[in-house]
Amino acid sequence: MPVPYDYYRIFYYVAQYRSFTRAAEVLHGSQPNITRTINLLEQELGCRLFERSHRGVALTPEGGQLFAHVQIMQEQMQAAESELASRRSLHSGRVAIGASETALHGLLLPVLRDFRRRYPGVRLQITNHSTPQAIGALRSGLVELAVVGTPCGELAAPLTEQRLRPFQDLLVAGPEYAHLAGRPLTYAQLAGLPLICLGQDSSTFAFYARLFARQGAVLEPDVQTATTDQLVPLVRYGLGLAFVPEDFARDALAKGEVVRLTLETPPPLRYISLVKDKSRPLSVAAMELERMLRAASQN
Repeated sequence: MPVPYDYYRIFYYVAQYRSFTRAAEVLHGSQPNITRTINLLEQELGCRLFERSHRGVALTPEGGQLFAHVQIMQEQMQAAESELASRRSLHSGRVAIGASETALHGLLLPVLRDFRRRYPGVRLQITNHSTPQAIGALRSGLVELAVVGTPCGELAAPLTEQRLRPFQDLLVAGPEYAHLAGRPLTYAQLAGLPLICLGQDSSTFAFYARLFARQGAVLEPDVQTATTDQLVPLVRYGLGLAFVPEDFARDALAKGEVVRLTLETPPPLRYISLVKDKSRPLSVAAMELERMLRAASQN
């Protein structure tokens, strides 16, 4: 029959303090119970572990051999308990986040800055993904939270989505297209112009392909790019027109490097969303980051 762990824990404290009385005080127990447990441990192991005398107790050779092993075990257990306690109080730990570029720039970056200032001992692992990739990483358990731009596609349980903040895409073009700014365009007219868009594996492409189809047009971009931050530079150099989240276009618009065009039917709002897997409990750090994201979305 396996020896209960508690027997070894009591043995550790008796050996550490060379006293049954002191061990009882540290463990908040009684000396008779401590003595009884040591007697039971000696019976289970078939050897004496302590020599008793009026000056206290001393380890026998067998007791010293056992203590060398139990000391390692007990100190590792104490270290593990301390680590878990630190994680509960956000002194250490790690949180993994899958984030799209739109979510990073539209909400996540300032929240991560504040989180880092409050909890410098918590390590952040941030993976820059497209929305489908971030959700795939969440589904696979590679990240605890996915913070992404919509649309998120069809999310089946246990995945859940909460919209945090709306954002508007702007249609922008280089200065050579400034003559188009005077009148709203139709999607059919837009389809006849050179367009720049994210790749076909992105949720943004799927969003605009459906939008064009509803307006009786077909989205056939002349240039496809992998990341949102490449859109404005490509527009500036005259490679076409692009739908760009407002946060990405603001500086270039202010400097006159690009111009904003309008549509008869503007694209609907999109959202930065938080996606979680309800079947996996969040770490304390991830729960705190989620709380801060929700708070920031209200500002």
